[in-house]
Amino acid sequence: MNRSADLVAELKRDNAQFLWHPMAHPKAMKAEGGHPDIIARGEGCWVWDIDGHKLLDGVAGLWSSNLGHSCKPVRDAIVAQLDELPFFNTFAGTTHPRAIELSRAVVELMREDGVAAVMFSNGGSDAVEGALKIARQFHKLRDQGERTKFISMRQGYHGVHFGGASVNGNPRFRRAYEPLLPGCFQIDTPWLYRNAFGCDDETRLAELVAAQLEREIVFQGPDTVAAFIAEPIQGAGGVIVPPANFWPLVREVCSRHGVLLIADEVVTGFGRGGAMFGTRLWNVKADLWCLAKGISSGYVPLGATAISQAIADAFDADASGAGQLMHGYTYSAHPVAAAAALATLKVLVEQDIPGRVARIAPLLQDRLRRLERRVPFVGNVRGKGLMLCVEMVADPATKAPLAKTSDLPARVARACYRRGLMVRVSGANMILSPPLVISEAELDFLCSTLEAACDEVAAA
Repeated sequence: MNRSADLVAELKRDNAQFLWHPMAHPKAMKAEGGHPDIIARGEGCWVWDIDGHKLLDGVAGLWSSNLGHSCKPVRDAIVAQLDELPFFNTFAGTTHPRAIELSRAVVELMREDGVAAVMFSNGGSDAVEGALKIARQFHKLRDQGERTKFISMRQGYHGVHFGGASVNGNPRFRRAYEPLLPGCFQIDTPWLYRNAFGCDDETRLAELVAAQLEREIVFQGPDTVAAFIAEPIQGAGGVIVPPANFWPLVREVCSRHGVLLIADEVVTGFGRGGAMFGTRLWNVKADLWCLAKGISSGYVPLGATAISQAIADAFDADASGAGQLMHGYTYSAHPVAAAAALATLKVLVEQDIPGRVARIAPLLQDRLRRLERRVPFVGNVRGKGLMLCVEMVADPATKAPLAKTSDLPARVARACYRRGLMVRVSGANMILSPPLVISEAELDFLCSTLEAACDEVAAA
């Protein structure tokens, strides 16, 4: 779509004047050159900005557009649903066919994980909020009402609602809104590249952090702890992949003390890690799962909290009325979102998208890990499946971090952009999460472009 220079200038001006962006200072948009990249069109794994510049979408929108930007089955399902029923609610007493069909589809997809039911919402933060509330209510139904505390991990990200922000492991997301929910505590992350134990043995590191979790539960009093919440692979915190024995150890600790395990699968769910769900990478069953993003490939906002059989049984057994769910949203299981999700799940299963990710991801990982040897400011490249992080440092030999004022990651990102690659920068981390349908040729372009951008900045 061609736009005049005047229209482009007007949009950039109006953005600065009228639109507040998530995770940005409003003033930044008004600074000279502070306008964002305005993405106007998408097709396959590619997007075009408002100036007509073509870019490989190396972030899948935001971990979300797993099937790319022009998946026809999803598009057709949305259009058909708009023609049939654009909206109705699912509050007590009403529902609609797509909500019912999608609930069955999700439960059947997660039957091997022990899932019995699902509650829909509008996105990942909602899904986390639902899980935290259900966890507390579950314990109350079992006459353990003092189990109200939550434990999470440093570097973890669990959304922006007051509950999710309270269990976030990065103070940046909490500081401006404190005081938050009381009774939330963090333990360390089993992060091999940077950890508080000075440990460089993965197996031992997992044992140390799992032991720390158990000590925290015992210190707080097991009869006061409702749940431990964590991402199978930490996303926004820098794509931190845990050691192979970590999640099984965590499951053992939680089970031993009657603490629920909440898997925040907003990013890892639906194939991104190379399995349909992140917990399956380590053969672990959670008690609650937080789902969003890939459930509808980002085409229409949707979130979900998946509920294990044990939790569902406790609610079913309640005869007092205390099991009534006083939680939900006007747009929970929105018909158009549910239709998009049904079509997305069908494509994911029929084309074995998680299996495809597991097959092609090593190509990307092996190629990008070469950056550690050839780029003087790349300290660590890590990831699993199609979620990777390039951490930039001041000194790779000592792992000395970049100064907080360093613009080096931003310069690499802009060099990528000029060459036709969209990446995402968070602090010193460059995060890559391309669509799961990306081709090998497109992966090669991604790697070659990032290598050239790093070389340009290194030579400057």
